[in-house]
Amino acid sequence: MAAAPSLLILHPRLTFFATTLRPFSLIHHQFSVHPPTPSRLPVLFARSRHHSYSSSTSPFATPDNSNATETPRAGRSNSVSSPPNQAVDYAQKIDVNPPKGTRDFPPEEMRLRNWLFHNFREVSELFGFEEVDYPVLESEALYIRKAGEEIRDQLYCFEDKGNRRVALRPELTPSLARLVIQKGKSVPLPIKWFAIGQCWRYERMTRGRRREHYQWNMDIIGVPDVTGEAELISSIVTFFKRIGITAKDVGFKISSRKVLQEVLSLYSVPETSFAKACIIIDKMGKIPMEEIKKELKAVELSSDAIEDLLQVLSMKSLTELEEKLGGAGEAVRELKQLFSLAEKFGYSEWIQFDASVVRGLAYYTGIVFEGFDREGKLRAICGGGRYDRLLSTFGGDDIPACGFGFGDAVIIELLKERQLLPEVSVEVENIVCSLDPDLQGSAATVATLLRGKGQCVDLVLENKPLKWVFKRAARINARRLILVGRSEWERGMVNVKILSTGEQHEVNLDDLQ
Repeated sequence: MAAAPSLLILHPRLTFFATTLRPFSLIHHQFSVHPPTPSRLPVLFARSRHHSYSSSTSPFATPDNSNATETPRAGRSNSVSSPPNQAVDYAQKIDVNPPKGTRDFPPEEMRLRNWLFHNFREVSELFGFEEVDYPVLESEALYIRKAGEEIRDQLYCFEDKGNRRVALRPELTPSLARLVIQKGKSVPLPIKWFAIGQCWRYERMTRGRRREHYQWNMDIIGVPDVTGEAELISSIVTFFKRIGITAKDVGFKISSRKVLQEVLSLYSVPETSFAKACIIIDKMGKIPMEEIKKELKAVELSSDAIEDLLQVLSMKSLTELEEKLGGAGEAVRELKQLFSLAEKFGYSEWIQFDASVVRGLAYYTGIVFEGFDREGKLRAICGGGRYDRLLSTFGGDDIPACGFGFGDAVIIELLKERQLLPEVSVEVENIVCSLDPDLQGSAATVATLLRGKGQCVDLVLENKPLKWVFKRAARINARRLILVGRSEWERGMVNVKILSTGEQHEVNLDDLQ
């Protein structure tokens, strides 16, 4: 087909494109000599927002991640071309939603997130903890633990360009362990660190559970006594009180992994089966009891061991547990000590013994606890415990340690449920506006002066009518309006209006505070 003369005149390079090549999509992720046909460009463009890698390697590739319909790639010789003058509306093809299970944070949501994180930080600092952070991307091996741990199937993992297996972190504790090992003896014990980090976990979404979330962690490294766990629970209770949550809204279920160890030791259950049993027991209340028994039998627990274990797990009283196990064992002794410390800290009404709490992660070794919604409408709000043998999992020397993780999504749902969600409005101290287009530079001078004194200033960047300026001032909750008019400016003055009272006066620029 010959190119039109006008085309040659306007752009000679288009002749080669129009006569010899199919359109080449720059967003296609493979440099193929047989690129996709024009009719499929919108589909590829729609997918490109979430897929910069092929679906087999992308950390975000999920079965339900894209609304676009995938079609086979163009063949080598039978590709179908688009009609010559077909108009393609690319904007209509873009999926403007974030990937499934993730969130955008527009200003109003970001203000709420900042409010929440501010409370996390303030409570952590009240208890003498220092803030740390870790890479969002870690080695996949950091999370591949003992066989059967469910987190294996929940990782967003892939191979990077250096052929290294990496994963988006699903939690923060392994990164903490890695950093503690890296620092070695250069950091004196005890270590008291906290972090607020973004985590990724591919799992079924429910209310308060997302595939991407932020998590507040507090960890104590180097304290072998249950005073560590008592301090951590106290910090969470302090946080709840700060945001208006009471013991009538939330409680903590307390138990110990050592309870299970003492029961199963009576039946000579091996350590490998114990770790698997903990993961299964953590499913109690989520799957039918018959399924729990079936899974326990599959990890080599005898029928007698299962019945005895389930009897103990149904206990809600420390006295009852002590009658069963005796008072000489570590499990009962440590639990009694923790409940005694709770009285001293002043949060006894927040906690209760519940032997069924074991926590699903394999690294827990002693006391474990979960924060729960007393109305039972939400999943666990937070959870943690002792993990004295975590560091050896990564080749380090074990150090006594305990900590907790607290997700951002569930607590927001709880605050909504209790109608305690704060209205965090934007607040600006000053809005500065010029009354003449020629004075825009002068208004910028006023804004710069105030910003230099540490004041927040919203500078009106266009020539807008005063009606618009007052509406904007109301929307951003400005404390005062500063108007730069010609006659005032020539005298080195500006007009200052206190918006809450309507009081207005001229102020010398040098005296403007």
